[in-house]
Amino acid sequence: MSVSHKVGTMKSKQAPNVNSHQKAAVAKGVKAIGKKKDEEEGLDTAEGEEWMQGKTLVKPPDQLDLTEAELNEEITRVLKASNPNAPQNVVRYSFKEGCYKPIVFVDQMAIHFELEGNLVHKESDEGRRLMAKQAEVDDGGGVERPDNVAIKAAKREQKLTNQFNFNERASQTLNNTPRDISCQTEPPPRANFSATANQWEIYDFYVEELQRREKSKEKHEGQFLNKEEDKSKKKMIQAETQNDDISQLAKAVKIIERMVNQNIFDDVAQDFMYFEDASDEFRGEKGTLLPLWTFQYDKAKSLSVTALCWNHKYNDLFAVGLGSHEFTQQGGGMLLFYTLKNPSYPEFIFNTASGVMCLDIHEHLSYLVAVGLYDGCVAVYNLKKKTDQPIYNSRASSGKHTSAVMQVKWQKDDLDSNHNFISVSADGRLVSWTLVKHELVFTEIIKLPVIDTIPDDLKDVIPTVGTSLDFHKQKDYSFLVGTEHGKIHKGSKYYSSKFLEKYDAHFMNVTRVKWNPFHPDVFISCGWDWMVKIWDQTMKSPVFTFELKTSVTDVAWAPYSSTVFAAVTTDGKVHVFDLNINKYEALCQQKVVSKKTKLFNIEFNPVHPIIIVGDDRGHVTSLKLSPNLRKKPKEKKGQDLPKGPEVEIAKMEQLLSSMR
Repeated sequence: MSVSHKVGTMKSKQAPNVNSHQKAAVAKGVKAIGKKKDEEEGLDTAEGEEWMQGKTLVKPPDQLDLTEAELNEEITRVLKASNPNAPQNVVRYSFKEGCYKPIVFVDQMAIHFELEGNLVHKESDEGRRLMAKQAEVDDGGGVERPDNVAIKAAKREQKLTNQFNFNERASQTLNNTPRDISCQTEPPPRANFSATANQWEIYDFYVEELQRREKSKEKHEGQFLNKEEDKSKKKMIQAETQNDDISQLAKAVKIIERMVNQNIFDDVAQDFMYFEDASDEFRGEKGTLLPLWTFQYDKAKSLSVTALCWNHKYNDLFAVGLGSHEFTQQGGGMLLFYTLKNPSYPEFIFNTASGVMCLDIHEHLSYLVAVGLYDGCVAVYNLKKKTDQPIYNSRASSGKHTSAVMQVKWQKDDLDSNHNFISVSADGRLVSWTLVKHELVFTEIIKLPVIDTIPDDLKDVIPTVGTSLDFHKQKDYSFLVGTEHGKIHKGSKYYSSKFLEKYDAHFMNVTRVKWNPFHPDVFISCGWDWMVKIWDQTMKSPVFTFELKTSVTDVAWAPYSSTVFAAVTTDGKVHVFDLNINKYEALCQQKVVSKKTKLFNIEFNPVHPIIIVGDDRGHVTSLKLSPNLRKKPKEKKGQDLPKGPEVEIAKMEQLLSSMR
């Protein structure tokens, strides 16, 4: 839109020459007309006043003198729809390209006037009621026809339903008459007893008890004297006689403690066993998480939860690793074991010299726990031992990692029936550790390749940091390793020279990578670039990608379905997905911790429909999945639906075929 205008000044033209008589006549006539007009308007006229005299133009001294051409020049102004006050240099950080980029499209709308109205649409319910009421008021002044009176009477009989009380009918039944039933029993026999206990009587009692134990010990030793085959029985009897009364009561005290806790947390235990959220029927496909117990230890408040693992044999027992991900906050760590039967205090407590970064419980020998520490050591704890020290430690081993151990995984026993596990560390090495007698024997499997952007002279100095490790559920020799640079490497224990495949998975640190427990070709990964990706190992690009709008710290597959998984983020939210129901968004996004608390780990219980999440304050929260988050196909009458791993594999394969 353009507007043109001319700039000019006032000009006066010289009138033709006239005589003085003509000038006087004209002036007199003009004066008379002005006077008559003033009289009509009620103004007082007085001859000789200065304000009635003709006005002259006063030219300011700094007025610009323009030529005739400049006065006649047309100046064009273009009016645009863009807002001149809108910012033109707004930038946003691009996590994809790793730099700040300017925003191309800026909002140009400027609101000059805004008014909230109170108009009601005439076709709405409220509008119809107001129009009917107005019609009744308008018709009230005149004489109504009989047919109109009948119609209005019928309208008045219609009653609106009370929006706060829908009980329109009520009935009362007779209450059953109460009955009192009583019975009388014979009172138990009573006896009065009184005695005085002093220090000498207590001393005599302990002396008699010690003499009784000595006699029992001599009796058992005499039975197995000069019999070498019964040495083990003699040691067992000696151990039993040496136990004091307090240790004999330990089991009973633990049972009583659990009974007291179950009474205190009875409502939570009832929800855990029986509660099912009925409101899921009105949510469609969405679901919720019900908070249950919160596990915390007072001496671990300054530590973060770095690892979680359920016991494969005892489904109510899980291990918690405590340490710190920050380099400047390193110190000691803890390994705790909690049970759902006693949420107030850990079952086992182990203190470590360095922060715990990862752990894994043996699948068959549930009392063996492998732990990776921040200082590069790996250790094995035995829950049967009455000590808080590990039975194996790599601190004195020459193959010890030089940086933090990020993941440990138990393996099947070797040909000599020795237990072994594999660890990956920030120094870029994958090492196998074998438990031989009283030491750990290491075998280096493979070293992570250095990225191409590092100069050749620094490749030996700057290693590729391994962040996550997982082994195939069917092919135990195949494994996946996530790195700090966003790459995922697939390798085999039988090939130590190079990796079999490389996936460009993320733009930042890969925080977790896990194989699907059912489908042999599917695995999942997450990272600090806000992404959760599902992969088919036969393809270079992900099959599904989900953006969670903040850093994703952990992800886990559900043990009951091949299409259900959950992830946790640093904003304290838990995201639960079911690809079989919705392939585009989560069925549940729920914040489960307080503000400014970060979630680091998540694990599904192998049997019960609950998950546990760990945060940066050392707390572990248990949550129950609502029915919509663990849906199963409906069974038709007279028809049994097939169940088992084959069904879960077919369900995932159907999704993959549709995406391929």
